[in-house]
Amino acid sequence: MDLGLTGRAVVVTGASSGVGLATAGALLAEGAHVAACARDEQRLAAALAELPRADGARTYTAACDVTDGEAVSAFLDGAASELGGIDGVVNNAGRSLLAALGDTTDEQWREELHLKVFSVLHTVRAALPWLRCSDCPAVVNINAILAKQPETTLAATSAARSALLNLSSTLSAEYAADGIRVNSVCLGLIDTGQWRRRYERSGSSLSWREWTAELARDRGIPLGRLGAAEEVAYAVVMLLSPRASYITGTAIDVGGGISRYL
Repeated sequence: MDLGLTGRAVVVTGASSGVGLATAGALLAEGAHVAACARDEQRLAAALAELPRADGARTYTAACDVTDGEAVSAFLDGAASELGGIDGVVNNAGRSLLAALGDTTDEQWREELHLKVFSVLHTVRAALPWLRCSDCPAVVNINAILAKQPETTLAATSAARSALLNLSSTLSAEYAADGIRVNSVCLGLIDTGQWRRRYERSGSSLSWREWTAELARDRGIPLGRLGAAEEVAYAVVMLLSPRASYITGTAIDVGGGISRYL
């Protein structure tokens, strides 16, 4: 199925690895142009250079701190100039803070809220002039199932994720009149560098496959495994597609059935 993304320009933040890189790869395979940012531009450019792409698909890369509004504006200006506009935005930059409520400092709370909320606000605001000129503008915010079922070991991250989910709903209503669709993709446990590092630090005698299978059982994931970044990317690209033109204000879980809420 042709998703109608050929020649369209999509911004992806936090694109040097994991879900961001997989999303950039899926977009390039569909013939879209990708404007990607990350903290390390050399690493980002090297990662994107290895991705297969459809004929004509182009990339624009830059180092950017998404919590810095001026830096985000400069990145978006450069992307729109290089790629001829902006049709979509994927807000992916983020991380998880593994800390219980009593172990989280006020500064860590501020950092989590700043990263999860202001990175999205900065990027959407900066992209608005071009999104309003597009005939199929879309924003996808990468979030987590934590937003709907918080975990005590991720206190600040859970709260910040919930705030982002609420904000995403507000953005979808605010910009619907402009034809800009805003949706969320909420992740469960995904096989990314973050989990690989936790496995290495654990000192476990189990293999990676055994360790993650045990983790999946402990977390009650019905499919019994971690997800792949590419499995998230497929959902993101679908929501960016003009074929999803009547979908806005929703959140799709990609978590192997882990949700425990109605």
